[in-house]
Amino acid sequence: MFDWIQKMADWIVYDLIGLKVGSHLAEAINFFLYDSVKILLLLFMIIFLMGIVNSYFPVEKVKNYLSRNKLYGFEYLMASLFGVVTPFCSCSSVPLFIGFVRGGIPLGVTFSFLVTSPLVNEVAVGLFLGLFGVKITLIYIISGVLLGVVSGVILSKFKLERFLTPWVKNVLAQAQREEEVFVAEKTPFKQRLPFIWAEALKIIKGVLPYVLIGIGIGAFMHGYIPEGFFEKYMSKENIFAVPAATVLAIPMYSNASGILPVVQVLVAKGIPLGTAIAFMMGVVALSLPEAMLLKKVMTMKLIGVFFGVVALCIIFSGYVFNMIF
Repeated sequence: MFDWIQKMADWIVYDLIGLKVGSHLAEAINFFLYDSVKILLLLFMIIFLMGIVNSYFPVEKVKNYLSRNKLYGFEYLMASLFGVVTPFCSCSSVPLFIGFVRGGIPLGVTFSFLVTSPLVNEVAVGLFLGLFGVKITLIYIISGVLLGVVSGVILSKFKLERFLTPWVKNVLAQAQREEEVFVAEKTPFKQRLPFIWAEALKIIKGVLPYVLIGIGIGAFMHGYIPEGFFEKYMSKENIFAVPAATVLAIPMYSNASGILPVVQVLVAKGIPLGTAIAFMMGVVALSLPEAMLLKKVMTMKLIGVFFGVVALCIIFSGYVFNMIF
């Protein structure tokens, strides 16, 4: 499917620029050109399709549905699935999280959304398809959704509402539910397409720097870091590799579009897939900027409990991935 992209990259690197086959610079530039074109094409197609889905399932509608219906435990799954089709970084998920809390949705359910939203979305799915194929992408989607569900259920058992900040408690005390008019539901599909197209372009422009920076880092690692460099320290034989990768990822904030190309190279250089994905999940879902944003709605004790539970779930997922692959 993407052979034409590889041929184009080869022509530019070896024929047009005239670099030597097998050289570090040639390998790095070839990797950058091929992955950039392939990933951006996949991203646009998937974002456009998800834009169609989002136009039929607006945020307020889902929020109101979750807050007004008893779903007997399935609300965690629904919130996690909704996280799949919403913002692609933890910091942009936090405002929606606040909106969920204001809407009266149980805290555990909102955590399910907050965990899944930055991990599994149209950007992450597009990148995973391009970098790892359909099988690993499907397993990643399922594991990301389950991670959100399990984290939300566990956190709900702790009755953590008492650790919300006074600001949130005041908002909840004063909040009045209002009926929303969903004009989009009555808009013909043909009239929605220009808006969906424009939104897809807007998202691509927003993530483009992250994608290119991530691919650039990956290209450098692909071209210049020797085989076995990472495997020496983070092999399957090292039982502490997964938790170490998760903890070390916390200060290294990025979104999925920026870190996945790096993960691809880590796997190619010898790091087990589960360890690399645990690193990626830590970078995306457990970031210091997210913690700073959450201080508006959570006390430090609640943030610590949230990060701890999610970190344990990520570590467990990393070990499971390593056993499967």
